[in-house]
Amino acid sequence: MLKEVTIEVCAFNLESCINAEKGGAGRIELCGNPTEGGTTPAPGVLIQARKLISIKLYPIIRPRGGYYFYSADEIESIHQDILFCKSIGCDGISIGAQKLDGSLDIDLCKRFVEWAYPMKATLNKAFDLSPNLQESLEDAVSAGFERILTSGGKKAAIDALDILAGLMDQAAGRIIVMPGCGLRSYNVAAIASATKASEYHSAARMDIANPLIFQNPLVHDLGTVFNASVLEVHLIKANAEAVLNAS
Repeated sequence: MLKEVTIEVCAFNLESCINAEKGGAGRIELCGNPTEGGTTPAPGVLIQARKLISIKLYPIIRPRGGYYFYSADEIESIHQDILFCKSIGCDGISIGAQKLDGSLDIDLCKRFVEWAYPMKATLNKAFDLSPNLQESLEDAVSAGFERILTSGGKKAAIDALDILAGLMDQAAGRIIVMPGCGLRSYNVAAIASATKASEYHSAARMDIANPLIFQNPLVHDLGTVFNASVLEVHLIKANAEAVLNAS
């Protein structure tokens, strides 16, 4: 039987959600604020995304950019965001929390998972910021996460092939290890060959030109719009599956 992989697309707008599904993605990590690495999407965007796509929807729950150590007020806002995602029919969330020493806050993560139930929970890049990835994997299992999104503690997954392979071996089916960050169609084969992972995470991005006929040249704070590419999502999936089915 041919092996099939799941591609999770990190989407920052509705068009990316649509493109991801067209390209064969199985899940969306919907985020706002790409310049901060992704924060909780606006409620209206979440509601519309749930209407537009039939694949799984896992919004990131992150009230701001920066570190993953949260105040009591931020934790309560996270709680409310989780409940809202549950109320509109999301399938899961992407979330994480740290202690001041950088390690995962297991107790808080357990509360996140409990608040989310019956939705599932992915441990986000808070994992890669922790000082000991092997210990953090065990913490993630203990907290009840479904999967870990990781670049092996490196800037990009392609730079951490041995680490990722080790994490896959350590997980031993107890939790999904999903390589991501800098993952594209041209390097996913190397990542798949090293890890034999069944899930991969990518923004599959393409920059979008400003369509406005006029743009004030003195204004430079618009940021950049980029969408997931249907073709890139398709190629990531195809290239990963080609490696797994050749082995």
